[in-house]
Amino acid sequence: MKKILFFASGTGSNVGNSIQYFKNNTSVFIVGVFTNNPNAKAIDIAKSNNIPTLIFNKEALNEGFVLDRINEINPDLIVLAGFLWKMPQSIIAAYPNKIINIHPALLPKYGGKGMYGMNVHNTIFENYEKETGITIHYVNEHYDEGEFIFQQKVNIEDCASAEEIASKIQQLEHQHFPKVIERLLEV
Repeated sequence: MKKILFFASGTGSNVGNSIQYFKNNTSVFIVGVFTNNPNAKAIDIAKSNNIPTLIFNKEALNEGFVLDRINEINPDLIVLAGFLWKMPQSIIAAYPNKIINIHPALLPKYGGKGMYGMNVHNTIFENYEKETGITIHYVNEHYDEGEFIFQQKVNIEDCASAEEIASKIQQLEHQHFPKVIERLLEV
């Protein structure tokens, strides 16, 4: 049995999609959804699927409380799915090559602090890019600089707004993210 722990800060669409993807897989167990946002929709998604949640603040993340909860669970993979805070070095060191993130652009372009969600899509739209995509990567001590695991491109020449780009990216995320997680767990 492989255990996945999700971290999310927002709508939780990738959390919900992954829950559905692994619903009938007896080799994978989603053990929790941790969030820094008490209003995150990811909480409702987790609760409606009987998955435990943890809401924490920056102090709890940086001073060991969250690491202690992770250690109690001992996940095989920690998945950042729209989690907006930087992971502390203590957690990265405790779980080397076991923390992954999904980014809504083709890194190394459009990565770094403040580059998430619509910030990314607006910037890509304003720069008249012809394509964008998703990057799934390992997490290290720098925003969006960990080793790439998977990238997928999509043409956006037909997109008339950043929202249309966001829709195409979400489709890519939902199509590929659970499959990459499954492959990393080798189940």
